[in-house]
Amino acid sequence: MKIRLVNEGVFEPIDDIQTALSAPKAGFYWIDADVDDLTELQPLFSLHDLAVEDCLSDEEQRPKIEIYENHYFIVVNSIRFDDEEIFLRALNIFLGRHFIITVTNQKINEIRSLKPMLWEQEVSGPDRFLYLLVDLVVDNYFTVGDRIEAKIEKLEEDILMHTKKSHLSEIIGLRSEILWLKKVLGPQKEVINTLNKKDLRLIDDQLQKYFSDIYENAVKISETFETYRDLMSNLREAYQSSIANRANEIMRVFTAMTTIFMPLTIITGIYGMNFDDMPELHWKYGYISIIGLMISLGIGMFFVFRKKDWI
Repeated sequence: MKIRLVNEGVFEPIDDIQTALSAPKAGFYWIDADVDDLTELQPLFSLHDLAVEDCLSDEEQRPKIEIYENHYFIVVNSIRFDDEEIFLRALNIFLGRHFIITVTNQKINEIRSLKPMLWEQEVSGPDRFLYLLVDLVVDNYFTVGDRIEAKIEKLEEDILMHTKKSHLSEIIGLRSEILWLKKVLGPQKEVINTLNKKDLRLIDDQLQKYFSDIYENAVKISETFETYRDLMSNLREAYQSSIANRANEIMRVFTAMTTIFMPLTIITGIYGMNFDDMPELHWKYGYISIIGLMISLGIGMFFVFRKKDWI
């Protein structure tokens, strides 16, 4: 657990947690905590039992905002994409009048990226801290969306050039991830809308209007992932069409080969009969002539089929 006094973007480490219980002369306290630290923090800051229980739960938390007497409890999901799977990490936030507590199970990049922004914008209020953090979380969805779009385009190119059976599992897996993420974006969008519209006494009225920009971005993200879902459906159709075309191509080649060998089979069948009176059987050049006829016939049919683009 790290405790910092933040005033005009400048960080001052605090060693004694008791210091953060009362409001500072200027600035606010930022407590960056792990889930295990909540046992100590709950009685000191009067954190609501239900909010702490949600943080300690192993179950996946939906984005939400809970309004309690002396603090707000906000859950938003940070996103990460490693080219194989999409990961959502819950970011639990307790917002008070003079403090903000961030609680995570894993390291979240947005918190690391936030530190220089606090200094650049000379942040001195926990509500401003909340705004910048939520803004970073939402913006990161655009970054992940761009990577997903690039993966879809590459997958489409691979399917059109060299279709493989493994492509189907990639399509199904990525589409499932996008559908799952689409369900999560709905509640998160509503949380941001609440921060934008509801009368919240712990958030400055002027600052609250800025949440409308974040909400618009959240709506764009939701629409973008809806588009990705449609693209994955189109990609699956393209895969099935490519497989069908390849099967048709193979069948066309086999059919052409069968057609070429059919007259050759007839010739060998005729001369394979056990009749004594067949003039060509005793001809000196009969064998060579028949072989030459069969080769000429096969080559001739091959070029005729190539000219008609049958093979």
